[in-house]
Amino acid sequence: MTVLEKFKKFNQKISGWLAWVGLVGILIMMVLTCVDVIGAKIFQAPVFGALDIVIFAQLVAISFGGAAPYIIGRHVQVEFFVAILPRRAQAFVNAFVQLLGFIFFVLVVWRLVVYGYSFQTGGEVSATIRMPLYPFAYGTAFAIVPLCLLLLSDFFISMKRGFKK
Repeated sequence: MTVLEKFKKFNQKISGWLAWVGLVGILIMMVLTCVDVIGAKIFQAPVFGALDIVIFAQLVAISFGGAAPYIIGRHVQVEFFVAILPRRAQAFVNAFVQLLGFIFFVLVVWRLVVYGYSFQTGGEVSATIRMPLYPFAYGTAFAIVPLCLLLLSDFFISMKRGFKK
């Protein structure tokens, strides 16, 4: 097993753990929405701050589960042009696309850290429950890092395929 394959396997394991955190976010959304609707309709007492909590849980679910579709190949791809190219050209096109994805997500992580810092220094909080916003920006940035690393490792693997005769 090469170093690249070990690196990719390590990133896949971390992404799997983060996907479980995303699953917890989905469960929180589901349970809280049910409790809020039942409380509001039957007992005339909705859960205070339910909308804020559901929004935060949705952010956690999406960001922490983001690398899992990439790992299993369920992310959006357009391959009708690339499929007719020779194998080496396909490898280089894939490498280019993975490099662009890596650059994009590195920029997203960077801007989220800057955004989180502005939330932290500005004391930004949610509307109803007054929960600080900066941990969610930092957490989202943290959750995207494994996707960046997966894209980078796939870039190197595609380049290796492209140069292989």
